[in-house]
Amino acid sequence: MNILRLAGRSVLLLMLQMATAAFSGAQAIGDTVAPFLDKPVQPISVTAYQLQKYMMKHIPKPVPPATAEQWAVDAQKLRKHILEDVAFHGWPHEWIVSPPHFEQTAVIETGRGYRLRKFRYEIVPSLYSTAILYEPVAIKERVPAILNLVGHDPLGNATEYEQKRCINFAKQGVLALSLGWLGFGELGQPENSHDFGGHLDLVGSNSLGYFYLTIRRGLDYLASLPQVDTQRLGVTGLSGGGWQTIMLSALDERVAAAVEVAGFGSLETNLTRPTDTQEIEEDATDLVQGQDYPYFVALRAPRPTLLIHNAQDDCCFLAPLVKPYIYEQTIPFFKLYRAENAVQWHQNVDPGTHNYQLDNRQQAYAFFSKAFHLPPVTKEIPSDGEIRSPEQMAGTLPKDNLTVAGLARKLGSEITRAPIPSIAKERDSWAQSQREQLKSVLRFSPVSLDSSWRLVSTKRPGFQSYSYRFDFSNGLSATGIWLAGSSTSADAPVTIVVNDKGFKASSQNVADRINRGEQVLALEPLFFGSTTPNDSDPACWEMLVASSGDRPLGIETAQLLAIAKYFRSTSGQKSIRLESEGIRSQIVVLAAAAIDPGTFSEVYSNDVMDSLRFLLDAPVPYRTAPDLFCLDLYKYFDIDRLILVASPVAITAGRKAVAQPLPKT
Repeated sequence: MNILRLAGRSVLLLMLQMATAAFSGAQAIGDTVAPFLDKPVQPISVTAYQLQKYMMKHIPKPVPPATAEQWAVDAQKLRKHILEDVAFHGWPHEWIVSPPHFEQTAVIETGRGYRLRKFRYEIVPSLYSTAILYEPVAIKERVPAILNLVGHDPLGNATEYEQKRCINFAKQGVLALSLGWLGFGELGQPENSHDFGGHLDLVGSNSLGYFYLTIRRGLDYLASLPQVDTQRLGVTGLSGGGWQTIMLSALDERVAAAVEVAGFGSLETNLTRPTDTQEIEEDATDLVQGQDYPYFVALRAPRPTLLIHNAQDDCCFLAPLVKPYIYEQTIPFFKLYRAENAVQWHQNVDPGTHNYQLDNRQQAYAFFSKAFHLPPVTKEIPSDGEIRSPEQMAGTLPKDNLTVAGLARKLGSEITRAPIPSIAKERDSWAQSQREQLKSVLRFSPVSLDSSWRLVSTKRPGFQSYSYRFDFSNGLSATGIWLAGSSTSADAPVTIVVNDKGFKASSQNVADRINRGEQVLALEPLFFGSTTPNDSDPACWEMLVASSGDRPLGIETAQLLAIAKYFRSTSGQKSIRLESEGIRSQIVVLAAAAIDPGTFSEVYSNDVMDSLRFLLDAPVPYRTAPDLFCLDLYKYFDIDRLILVASPVAITAGRKAVAQPLPKT
């Protein structure tokens, strides 16, 4: 009896809230709307599968031509395309062609047959990194030189296995240069995080160019030394250093021999294990559009190349999974030159985890000694007592050294855009040209709505709702929850609500519009809320999408437009109202209104940016809003321009977004 009384009182309370909503405001029913928005409409695994299918359609298969001569021609075109159209997109030409600037800061005499020379070197003006040259004491003739590249190791180039490898190369009579990497070791400041490569994209300079220049400077320096035999230049590294190895050695023909360790996989394996490749440099914008990582191995043909991967890698790129793609698929390219033995494979089982420990180092020594026509080397010279501390290995950097985020801000401050026409009659043609430019930046591809599945129907006193899955013509989907009052007519005005945190966080927005007698769709486009294919690191998927040539922001915008047009037709309304909460949804709704103003009547946004410059100045961490770091977006557009291009849509804003502190590294 008590339970029945309580239930009756709850229903009565709900009816009273509905009856008084018009007088008491949306706050009165916000809590009662929340349960309708509480559960995801579609499992994460479904979204992930759809994205895999969508992207796998575009994976290029490396097919060798008939002759080595033809591949030589094709390879040169591919290198030119990757460097000029992708890596150096938006970078100043004078930075690309400038010679290496290495300044020696200290020398350490070891008394062990080699010395250490410490350097700082300029990546781009005002941004320096460090390097250590392991130099044999007795050099009588030109000798080989090997560039040693560190990965995402907190100690940077002071890490133990890096030191041991370089010491051994020097004792074998080989010059070994170990480069520091911004974001690690003494360059581990928060604003040097690799994720700030996304901020470089935003201002129009592809992040790949920065990472490529960082390592190419080292090769340039080695090639400039009079004691170096430039016909015997090598590169090696683990993990992120392995990625650098394949990137540099594929695109720069000066690299005679390369040993890559656990640094990359193919797009096919990355799509099934997206957290393998969750660094922005590995998934640089447009990097695998039209080509994939196996192509980079093919570009090595016929130069000696050793690929080392680990049997039980606890990080990424497991040997049994990547071997069929990055090794077996590329052997035919080496066969064109009758050099199939030039590409080799080693699977490490001791320890078999993510490592460049003894077995892998000895494989590298043997490989380089053979490739460089040196006496065979199969055993490591013990050097445990020669390992130095990070403090001993540290270089001397300028006190005002730029960070990656600082470089992005600097480049952003130098952006100039064509003025907006002051004459009204010129504004229409300007807006249309801007609209086309926006479509180009977003790689906007319209989609149609193949089906709108009503999956769940819910009715409560005063409310009704449907849960939708929206399937699009490109095979992707979005989800939404439609709500209205029980007496709301089918032709009532429609508001679509998009919230950065998904529709679970939209209850107050939804309640307010229901109180006004509207139909409301709480929408989760792809990559929003529960329509995110990976809840542990959603950004890795968006990186893969951008690297393959699409733009997450363009996909989200196309989905919103298709859904808005659907509800415009079903409701009989001439236009749809949009409401957003958060900086991501702010740009999605603005982009949709700018591309197709005729579809919308009004856009209202809360937690907004006044300018995209906010992303740079806050700075906003990449992984909190990866879709916004769209290549060239801030170079060509800002909030004010998007608003003008969206005219005559009425656009208003509420409270401003607040910058959050960066996570410490």
